[in-house]
Amino acid sequence: MANAKSAKKTKPAKKATSAKTREIRETKGNGAAAPPAPLKSKWTNQEIATLLYRIGDILELQGETVFKVIAYRRAADSIEHLGRNVQDIWAGDPKNLRAINGVGEAIALKIDELFRTGHMSYYEKISKDIPSGLFELLTIPGIGPKTVMRLWKDLNITDVISLEAGVRAGKLRDLAGFGAKSEEKILAGIDAQRRKKSSTRVLLGRALPFAEVVVAALREACGSMCEHIEAAGSLRRMRATIGDIDIVVASDKPDKVIDAFVHLPQVREVNAQGGTKASIVAGNGMQVDLRVLEPARWGTALQYFTGSKEHSIELRQIALDQGLSLSEWDFKNLKTGKEILLAREEEVYEKLGMSWIPPELREATGEIRAAQKRRLPHLIELRDLKGDLQSHSKWSDGGYTIEQMAQAAQARGLHYLALTDHSKGLGVARGLDFERAKLEWAEIDQVNARLKDFRILKGIEVEIHADGSMDLPDEALAQFDLVLGSTHSALGQSREQMTARVIKALRNPYVDIFAHPTGRLIGTREPSALDLEELFKVAQETGTILEINGSPERLDLSDVHARRARTGHSHYYKQRRTFARRL
Repeated sequence: MANAKSAKKTKPAKKATSAKTREIRETKGNGAAAPPAPLKSKWTNQEIATLLYRIGDILELQGETVFKVIAYRRAADSIEHLGRNVQDIWAGDPKNLRAINGVGEAIALKIDELFRTGHMSYYEKISKDIPSGLFELLTIPGIGPKTVMRLWKDLNITDVISLEAGVRAGKLRDLAGFGAKSEEKILAGIDAQRRKKSSTRVLLGRALPFAEVVVAALREACGSMCEHIEAAGSLRRMRATIGDIDIVVASDKPDKVIDAFVHLPQVREVNAQGGTKASIVAGNGMQVDLRVLEPARWGTALQYFTGSKEHSIELRQIALDQGLSLSEWDFKNLKTGKEILLAREEEVYEKLGMSWIPPELREATGEIRAAQKRRLPHLIELRDLKGDLQSHSKWSDGGYTIEQMAQAAQARGLHYLALTDHSKGLGVARGLDFERAKLEWAEIDQVNARLKDFRILKGIEVEIHADGSMDLPDEALAQFDLVLGSTHSALGQSREQMTARVIKALRNPYVDIFAHPTGRLIGTREPSALDLEELFKVAQETGTILEINGSPERLDLSDVHARRARTGHSHYYKQRRTFARRL
């Protein structure tokens, strides 16, 4: 498949050296001499990940290709969530690091140099002249790398304090494209950043993989001593953000389980250690609390430590109405004082005359009444999914080829995958114009021809302009299998403007899905000022599907909004428009 851009081939006088090859050679050269002793005996995974994330930020500021930026961030993410210490995996040989997902030769050599010498010359080279405060500016919603560089070069703004002072003094109006609305957005972004920094909660997508690593490590360390072990709390309820990680264990040897827990390789420091509970801070900064109870009490313990508080209060009241008290330890008969031990969580709910309630529903929003009537809804699980209708490849801002993505989707048991790379309006994502989209289609056709029992759909995620028009003309949209409309710009519009803008797009006959409707980024960007009730009504009329985006930083629509759309507009589901008209 030819690239969109082609050039006449000429015979080079000397073989060109790619930037990646030069990077590898520089790293090898720096490590050629006998290395001095490391400056520290042990690097934590979080420290290595933070360094790689910072390199990605620097490269983004310097205008490097998106693929190089993504490479460092992918490696950082993998190392941050490793179950073993990365230095133990290294064991003196950089080749061992290649076993870590996302760590290629160049990055492996840089980490090797860090472990051997205590410094990373590549990082020192690219960061030498960059003020450290610029990285904090990148975390402000609505401020990208190009804006940060303009603020630095033109106004000598190098941190959040000088940015806020510059905004309030009106200095930013000296720059083209900045006005009163820009100033308002920046001040709101600074406020959002400060609120985020004051919060200790992390995204579910970060907490869940790490909790799984800790649970697996503790299970391996304890062996048969642990009859049951499970993460509880808001993590088990799959809330969008998590505070501390709670782990509950059923064991007759609590002292040995506690000892194994505080000596796990993920532990950075021990906050507390007792006979049946302990608390640690992990290398990534997350707090993990452990509670150990005897196996006969597992049912009530797991229910209690899962919560939510409001859900548990309702359950305790129902127990009281039946002459019982309910705690993490047991049920007790209020008349006789007799203790009732339950070893299974399902028995707790049956004792109270209701069906077992999945943890994700335990938020005191009507699930208890539904359980009493034995009318709980079926929750969608991964095994229920048949395909994925939003994905981005290397054609825009994705990190993998079309074939790699199709193979990964097929390996997960999916039957189809829609390639929905961004349209050209989202320049930061290397969006596609119609000519590049047709080149992508040719590659999709080639890959489809090699696949069995699987199909790649030709889709696109089209930017909805501020006036509600689409980023590509209708005659182009009509030729795609699937069209997603989305908003990434002008998110500060008023409620009336944003609602009118989106409704105009929903009424476009070629828009099949409205992606991540509110545009929120959890803890970073507030939802758009959008009249969701009006949105639900128009989506019902036009048959446009509203996306529930599973990216941990979005989860948009939220569970509350999805439930409202379902209960308030239930007949919408009977007349959905289907994109199959063009398949």
